[in-house]
Amino acid sequence: MLELATAAGLGLAPPAPLTASTRGVGELVRAALDRGVRGIVLGIGGSATTDGGAGMLQALGVRLLDADGDDVPPGGAGLMQLVRADPTGLDPRLAGVELVVASDVDNPLTGPAGAARVFAPQKGAGPDEVRTLDAALRRYAAVLRRDLGVDVADVPGAGGAGGTAAGAMAIGARVVSGAGLVCDLVGLSDVLAGAALAVTGEGALDEQTLHGKAPAEVAARARAAGVPCLALAGTVRLTADRLTAAGFAAAHALSELEPDPARCVAEAATLLGELAGGVVVAHLPAR
Repeated sequence: MLELATAAGLGLAPPAPLTASTRGVGELVRAALDRGVRGIVLGIGGSATTDGGAGMLQALGVRLLDADGDDVPPGGAGLMQLVRADPTGLDPRLAGVELVVASDVDNPLTGPAGAARVFAPQKGAGPDEVRTLDAALRRYAAVLRRDLGVDVADVPGAGGAGGTAAGAMAIGARVVSGAGLVCDLVGLSDVLAGAALAVTGEGALDEQTLHGKAPAEVAARARAAGVPCLALAGTVRLTADRLTAAGFAAAHALSELEPDPARCVAEAATLLGELAGGVVVAHLPAR
């Protein structure tokens, strides 16, 4: 198991929305290959990049070239100069390895719900930078389709981690739901059998939650098992109808207890304990 955030994660360096690269992720994959692994699961949450996995591909031997035949600069903006992709130098060991990408979103690479439009603002990109990055990823997808024979532009999940999932798909990776994978590994469906209540949560319960995030997966499995699912979050931005449709019996936010966001961040564990103590009892069925 490799974790993208350890090499290209938010907080590792100051925000650089146009130039942040996934090259370190490719170096992690190469290091795993050096150890002789036969299978790699790459977790791609928490990225600081929007380069479509271009840096990762370069680290693994794919040449991404400009009009002069030189390597394009690092980062998503560098893909505006991309003219040709040359996969002849791709590490041959990848052919004998199963590469699985665990993603927590189902967004495509480009467009209104794509990597740049939805996630780049969280990584420091302003409106003009978002437009540049989306255009660059469109160009990247077109070149990958022509030169590698893989169409990644509109595939659900390809936009994960600034498009890193798309880059991995271009070299044969299989993208799976990270939340689903973890739920399977911990045996959640078995645990839900006979349970009275499921409790889940995240920082912000919003539209992104419904596009592959763990709370939505937990809620869906709980509903299938006939178990009410309660969500606790820092903030809840979904309407009651959206919550119900996703399988949540109810959702509560720290703002119900504490209006000061700074205290919510600093004392999240304590406040969540207080919040849970107040609402879980109310949702437990009578025995």
